[in-house]
Amino acid sequence: MTELTQPSPLPHRWFAALVAVGILINATGLFPPIMEPDGALYACIAKTMAQSNDFVNLYAVGTDWLDKPHFPFWMVALSFKLFGINTFAYKLPALLFFLMGVWYTYRFARLLYPKVVAQVAVLVLLTAFHGVLSNADVRAEPYLMGLIIGAVYHFWRLTPPQPLPLKKGEGLKPCRPVSPSPFFKGRGWGGVDLLLGSFLTGCALMTKGVFVLVPIGAGLVLHWLLTGQWRELLKPRWYVAVVLSFVFTLPEVYCLYQQFNLHPEKIVFGKTGVSGIKFFFWDSQFGRFFNTGPIKGEGDKLFFVHTTLWAFLPWSLPLYAGVGKAVMQLFRRFTGKSHQPLPEYVSLGSGLATFALFSLSGFQLPHYMNIVFPFFAILTAQFLVGLSPKNLRRWTVGQSVIAGLLVVLTVGLILVVRPAGMSLAIGWVAVVSLLTLMLFRQADLSTLTGRLTGAMAVFFGILNLFLYPAFLQYQAGMTAARYVNEQPDLVQQPVWLYLPGTGVGGGSFWSYEFYATGPTAYVRSDSALRQRLQRGPIMVFTEGVYADSLVSRGFGLRRLAAFPFFHVSTLTGDFLNPDTRPKTLEPYVLAEVSPR
Repeated sequence: MTELTQPSPLPHRWFAALVAVGILINATGLFPPIMEPDGALYACIAKTMAQSNDFVNLYAVGTDWLDKPHFPFWMVALSFKLFGINTFAYKLPALLFFLMGVWYTYRFARLLYPKVVAQVAVLVLLTAFHGVLSNADVRAEPYLMGLIIGAVYHFWRLTPPQPLPLKKGEGLKPCRPVSPSPFFKGRGWGGVDLLLGSFLTGCALMTKGVFVLVPIGAGLVLHWLLTGQWRELLKPRWYVAVVLSFVFTLPEVYCLYQQFNLHPEKIVFGKTGVSGIKFFFWDSQFGRFFNTGPIKGEGDKLFFVHTTLWAFLPWSLPLYAGVGKAVMQLFRRFTGKSHQPLPEYVSLGSGLATFALFSLSGFQLPHYMNIVFPFFAILTAQFLVGLSPKNLRRWTVGQSVIAGLLVVLTVGLILVVRPAGMSLAIGWVAVVSLLTLMLFRQADLSTLTGRLTGAMAVFFGILNLFLYPAFLQYQAGMTAARYVNEQPDLVQQPVWLYLPGTGVGGGSFWSYEFYATGPTAYVRSDSALRQRLQRGPIMVFTEGVYADSLVSRGFGLRRLAAFPFFHVSTLTGDFLNPDTRPKTLEPYVLAEVSPR
């Protein structure tokens, strides 16, 4: 590739078709029921907010809840107001923010790269495994994905134009110099982009906390330092952006102050005098990082190295290759072996800084890295577009093998699980696979992206439309709630969720609370249960072992129905196989409890 040539964009009709397929792949996540444990818990919190019209206080299991900030719950509660309290309304806002992240990824890449890089980045982001999974098992990450890349896009447009010349025959030529905001006047403040970037940053802070400043700010700072624009750090507009970002966070601070700081008598994490504001700015973030807060985990410094290998499938190998190539180019610049800069260092800086931060943290979960998938997608796309024709053919073959293995894995899961509509599922695999092979035959970027998009359509079409519906019937609380909802003599009776102990608990109680249309409440001790029984027998939903213990402790119990339970978020081989599944199940019981 010479300085005067640009790689050709993907044909518009193919790109539009693949984007539509990618959106549909993610939209299939709207259909499976809400997954336990976290998704069901968050859905219950938003349900309480919507039903009570209390958008200030967060409650879980009938008591004050201090963990995640408010923004996602506000979005879901508003969705519940519009569409009713149901699965679709819970998941729709997350999908919209995810698609906002896809759009911003395209816009950001178009500022700096040829069109084809932006196109490939969009397709990578739409089909990366854990990104798609996050639209079925919804937590905070789809919101953060859109908010973070959106904030970076608007802040980037405040950066003065800085042409990045390339030597003839080396690497990707930027499609044009950085496009500043139309309000940018050299020494100006940035106008709309400054406000939008700060607003999105504030929303991100109200979604996850202060650590979101790392993926938003680290890449920008690294780019300025590596391109000699270090004076940007002295520009007043960036300090105004920081102030505005925290101004837009004031609704969260106000809510925490009202619920916790004004009420030091409340018992939170087993203590009184807990400051919600301190927890938001310190314990929820730095406390987890140093593992000194009330919520602890076990950190593994290599956790995200091997987790990303499967979480970013089927693009993890070109991602690692792209990151390695970018780091080597940077090393060559520092050693004087090359004067060629990258078109931008934001993607590399934000991606690696966040990767390092979470790797050093004492609290780690696989979905944490989803928030920087837009940057990973750009790095992956930059690498693939920059390949020579010979190497592109090799990568097309290699990635096609991964696509084929995904299809084989999908067929294997169908044969093992044997879900309802098994013949239809096999038909889906056959039709999509054959259509993909017929349409994409050449060793080029269209074929590479088309085959992998097809493979993910096969996998997630089966997972979300056939397998998850089969698995999620073992969320005992959900199936019990549906059972009660269908019984005219039970549906309006209060059901007490017997969950002994303190804290938010776990198990399958949250899905019952969410899906039940009748009144529900928690009872956490025998003394509280006896108090409820003073007015007569009550309906109780609880684990089988708790039900047995009630009988041994002097309560009368008449079982009405039992429901098998399994933690679907942690699948095992024995559970997948219908023949061995029964031994993995635990019973939950709906019963009438009375004083003996």
